[in-house]
Amino acid sequence: MSNTIKIGNVILDKTAALAPMAGVADRAYRLMCKKYGSAYSVSEMVSAKGICYSDKKTAELCTVTDDERPMAVQLFGSEPDFMAEAVKIVLEYKPDIIDINMGCPVPKVVNTGAGSALMKNISLASEITESAVKAAGKVPVTIKIRSGWSADSINAVEMAKALESSGAAAIAVHGRTRDRFYSGMADLNIIKSVKKAVRIPVIGNGDITDANSCINMYSETDCDLVMIGRGSYGNPFIFKEIESALTGKPYVPPSVEEKMHVMLEHIRMIIEMSQKSEELAVHEARKHAAWYMNGYYGSAKFRAKCYQLASYAEAELLAEDFINLQNSIFHNNFKKNS
Repeated sequence: MSNTIKIGNVILDKTAALAPMAGVADRAYRLMCKKYGSAYSVSEMVSAKGICYSDKKTAELCTVTDDERPMAVQLFGSEPDFMAEAVKIVLEYKPDIIDINMGCPVPKVVNTGAGSALMKNISLASEITESAVKAAGKVPVTIKIRSGWSADSINAVEMAKALESSGAAAIAVHGRTRDRFYSGMADLNIIKSVKKAVRIPVIGNGDITDANSCINMYSETDCDLVMIGRGSYGNPFIFKEIESALTGKPYVPPSVEEKMHVMLEHIRMIIEMSQKSEELAVHEARKHAAWYMNGYYGSAKFRAKCYQLASYAEAELLAEDFINLQNSIFHNNFKKNS
């Protein structure tokens, strides 16, 4: 297995990439995952029409910093002309790749004819891709899709072949239909089928929670790259775990002290990069703090406390209390067993 892949003129390490996640994978999140080894990241979803109407928030979402590279800006929309114009605007931010979302299942996107609604209209999806590719010039255009709209209309292979013909440089496949959202298990067979059907790189996405599930996806689907979404919640370490497993290096899981240290670093990054007050920035950081505490004794109670945080100082105190609780549980168990 080669240790790199090429999308257009962009070379990526064949480890694991960070998926685009609206309201989650902001710059602080992307930088934290990059620090622990993510090979590539994609921006939060950006409205093509919003860019064309000079939305200030949209412009912020398009910004690519050198520390985040290699990185794609992801667009969504249902009109080829708007998509082409949006791509031209996005090029000013110098993304390494432009990605088009044709897999988002949320109603407010689908109801506009964008996201996974395009799985029902392959000809329009192809037109949008052609328009984007023409506007993008030398910058590669990739597409993110699902296995289909519903269980009785699984058409990822047909979709992928059409998008390849329209000039797409790579296809990312989430192994679920739109109607399943994120329930059940991702279907690896559909990713495998897409990989067999096209010559361009295929990125597999869905249910990657550790190194074993990542290696299994590579093995079962023969995909060119694996993309991680929810498995990275409060767990940027997953990228280091995967990189270590694929390169044969030893990996030591983080201690509770290290997790809380990284959680606080993440919150500081959110505050520093926010244009809002500390209180509002911490409000946005609450869910991240809660995710870092998943899987520990008493975490439900502490996660509830995370959603009450109003300042960084409060986060520091909460992290200290959490560490003390975990250490006391460890020592009590050690005494019982000795």
